Amino acid sequence: MMQDNIAEIILASASPSRAALLAAAGIVARIVPADVDEPAIRSALEGAQGTPPADIAEMLARTKAETVSARFPEALVVGADQLLELEGRIFEKPSDMEAARRSLLALRGKTHYLHASVAVARGGETIWAHSASAHMTMREFEPEFVGRYLAQAGERVLSSVGAYQLESLGVHLFETIEGDYFTILGLPLLPLLDFLRREGALVS
Repeated sequence: MMQDNIAEIILASASPSRAALLAAAGIVARIVPADVDEPAIRSALEGAQGTPPADIAEMLARTKAETVSARFPEALVVGADQLLELEGRIFEKPSDMEAARRSLLALRGKTHYLHASVAVARGGETIWAHSASAHMTMREFEPEFVGRYLAQAGERVLSSVGAYQLESLGVHLFETIEGDYFTILGLPLLPLLDFLRREGALVS
């Protein structure tokens, strides 16, 4: 629950799922998407001596939080990012349904990793950050199944880096999952709530 007379909480993200997670937890957050060139930052970090994907996710979360925090220095600004890694390759959000089909066929029968990071900034500087990873093993399935899945799931899959939403039809793609549910959804929520309580932004 929120307290009176505490710092405003801002979510530096345009992600509907992250906003929904905060709202479901009773956190009133203003949405101010960070205006950063994520692909350019990601590409530069990948080329910088092979920065691990988990570190790239954290740097992007910090960059988003700090960018918005510079505009709202008194607020607690939450930035987040998630990367999907398969055998050292970072997957982008699919640009269209054909790209989604190719991604799912590449992921089937293999274990990929979701690296999620969250950072909180105040006064233009990160004051806290946390990262976590989940191991996601897709089952083997035929190309025909992918076509049926995409036809039923629709273009919502394009908002997900793996072309799936685990909380809906995407669950049918998986054999085993190891990791925190909120990490899989792109926002390590429990550590964030703990930090906000320690900051006095939530009732403890």
